[in-house]
Amino acid sequence: MAAPYPLISAPTPRILVLGIGNILWADEGFGVRAVEHFHKTYEVPDNVTILDGGTQGLYLVQFVNEHDRLIVFDAIDYGLEPGTMKVVEDNEVPKFTGAKKMSLHQTGFQEVLSAADFMGHYPERLALIGCQPLHLEDWGGPLTEPVKAVLPAAVKTAVRILRDWGVPVTARPEDAVVPPLLENDIDFDNYERRTEAAALNF
Repeated sequence: MAAPYPLISAPTPRILVLGIGNILWADEGFGVRAVEHFHKTYEVPDNVTILDGGTQGLYLVQFVNEHDRLIVFDAIDYGLEPGTMKVVEDNEVPKFTGAKKMSLHQTGFQEVLSAADFMGHYPERLALIGCQPLHLEDWGGPLTEPVKAVLPAAVKTAVRILRDWGVPVTARPEDAVVPPLLENDIDFDNYERRTEAAALNF
C-alpha cells in the first residue's frame, strides 16, 4: 500500500569547521594551525566548509549564520598544563569562549555566538576543541612544542565529532596535492621555517 504522502527526507546539515586565532602570537595560532592541518589531512563532502577565521571577530557571524553545526579550534586558557586539549560541546561552549586570553580576537567568539543567537541562527550543534597555551605574548614566535604536539589529536577529535554527526570524512592520500588554506607563505611549514631561521640568526 502506497504511503498517503510522499516521504520528505531531512535536509543535509551545513557544517563549518573553523579555526580562530593569531599566528603571529605563538600559541594564539593553535586554532588556525589546527584547521589548516585538518584541511591538509582530510577530505570532507560539499556540505562541510573549512575556514581559517583568523582574527575576524564579529565578521565571522555571517559564516556562523550560514551553517547549522559548528566545530571550533581555539587556544583557551583553562588553567591546565600547556598542551592539554579539552573538548566542550553544545550548551557548555559559551562558558569557555570567554576565558581569559591575551588575544587580538578576544572581543570575538562569545560575541559571535551571541550575535548569531540574536539573529536566530545559533548552531544546532556546537563543539569547541581547545588547547591550553604555553606562550601567548611571543610576537612572531611559532607554536610551542606542547601545543604543536597536540595538533594531530585535535584534528582526529574533529574527525570523530564529524563522523558522529554522520559526515563521511576520508583521509587524503599521502601524496595528495592540496591547495593551501593559508596563502602568501604564512602556511605552517613556511612560517615555521622562517621563525626557526630568524631564531638562529638572532
